Amino acid sequence: MQTLVGAYKKAFKARLKAGLRTNSKEAPHLVAGRWGEKQAEKFLKKSGYKILGRRVRVGRHDELDLIAQQDDTMVFIEVKTRRNEKYGRPAAAVNRDKRRKLSRAAVLFLQKRKLHPPYLRFDVVEVIEEPFEIRHIENAFQLEGGYRIWW
Repeated sequence: MQTLVGAYKKAFKARLKAGLRTNSKEAPHLVAGRWGEKQAEKFLKKSGYKILGRRVRVGRHDELDLIAQQDDTMVFIEVKTRRNEKYGRPAAAVNRDKRRKLSRAAVLFLQKRKLHPPYLRFDVVEVIEEPFEIRHIENAFQLEGGYRIWW
């Protein structure tokens, strides 16, 4: 486990050295979010997940950060990146409104692609920069907002 953490710390230092936060024309919080999604993806791959999609746009306003597969379960993953936990845990930002949006996006994704996975799940991955840590919260919430799976 130590080597995994060391690799992520090395990646974080390389990102800072490259100046991604300050030299990009993109807003710093968007750059940090994209970096966190990449770190979460690496973490999930090492944990045995197969990544099916990244930053998947569904509809006009909906986006799924990561879509993965674990055995016969399709997993929709929301990644939350924070510099530190000074203002609370990153997963706390996945409130009722966000859960409804993620549920809507997942149902639309399945409908548009005519997919019928036997199981589906919503996870949250927290990426904290200082001190570097990744937490994976499996089955963080259920399908919300009155959305149903039709098969």
